[in-house]
Amino acid sequence: MSKFTIEYWRDGDGLVGRLKEVPGVISQGDTLPELRDNLKDAYHLLMSESTKVQRPVKTASIMLSVA
Repeated sequence: MSKFTIEYWRDGDGLVGRLKEVPGVISQGDTLPELRDNLKDAYHLLMSESTKVQRPVKTASIMLSVA
């Protein structure tokens, strides 16, 4: 069993969140329990698809100027 950190924020009437340790796992829900379940589903979907299609993972660092 793996343990992940959920980062989430309010968006309109619902919540949007992501798994901090797994880039690409993002979902939404009306409540925190629903968001948690949707993130689990998104994680399992990503993991099952990643075994079928191997793709390179690329990262980049950028600097943003915010006025």
